[in-house]
Order: sequence, then structure tokens, then C-alpha cells
Amino acid sequence: MSIGRDGIAGLVLLAISLVLLVKSFQLPSLPIVPVGPGFYPAIVLSFMAVASALLVLQDILKRAPVTVEAGELPRRNYRLVVIAFAIVGLYVMLLPLLGFRLATVLFVGLLQVALGQPRTIRQSIVLAAIALGTAMASYFVFERYLLVLLPRGAWTGF
Repeated sequence: MSIGRDGIAGLVLLAISLVLLVKSFQLPSLPIVPVGPGFYPAIVLSFMAVASALLVLQDILKRAPVTVEAGELPRRNYRLVVIAFAIVGLYVMLLPLLGFRLATVLFVGLLQVALGQPRTIRQSIVLAAIALGTAMASYFVFERYLLVLLPRGAWTGF
């Protein structure tokens, strides 16, 4: 069994995330706040550990002997990468102008269209529902539950 560059990167990130995860549990808890300072880092580091382990597993499975016909490998789509970066840049520019809610709806919707344009009315409705649902869920979790102030729009006021 051999391991490649992705597997090595996954192992390094897995080790880092596990060490930091143990450290996050050692942070002192505050008597006034029910959620201590290590709560959110522990969540992020747990996801990082799982993603790193999956990267190692993916690299190992990729190196398993498989017969591949010539021409079967997927084509790299650099154009889509550039488009995605442009959409993220547009989101960053529109965030202070439109506010979190509207800019996020546009961001999620545009990114979905860039990844695959809807071909039917039903797909368009699902796309719009996902964009709206993502923005609203994020808003309620961060602004209402966690009390994090999200950007208000200079043009919209909300």
C-alpha cells in the first residue's frame, strides 16, 4: 500500500486537528456562559479531523489497482474555477452594499447556476429555495441564536 501527496497532507492535517482538539477540551470553562471557549473550535476541529481522515482514505482507494481506459479521466475545468472565484469576489463586494441576507441569496444562487444551470421550472424553484433557505438558516443561526451581528446593507438597510 502506497500513499501519495494527498494522503500525506491528510495525515498531517489529521494529526494537527487531533492535537488541537485535545487542547480545545482543556480550555477552562466560564461559569457565566454555558458554552465555553473551546466549544466552537472543537466542532470545527472535529470536522477537520473527519475531512482529513476521508482525504487519507480517498488517497488510499485512488491508489488501488484499477484498469482505466484511455480517455475516461474527467476533463479539468479551469473556467469553472475562475467563475467560482469571480462569484466569491462579487459576494465580498456586494456584502456591505446589499447586506448579508440579500448578498448571500445571490451568492448561493449564482454559484449553483455556475455549477449546473437548471433545465426545468422545478429545478429553478429548488435552486431558489436552496439559496433562500441557506441565507435564512445562516441568518437565524448566527444573528438570532449566536447573537453575531451580520453586515447590514448600505443600500438596503438590512
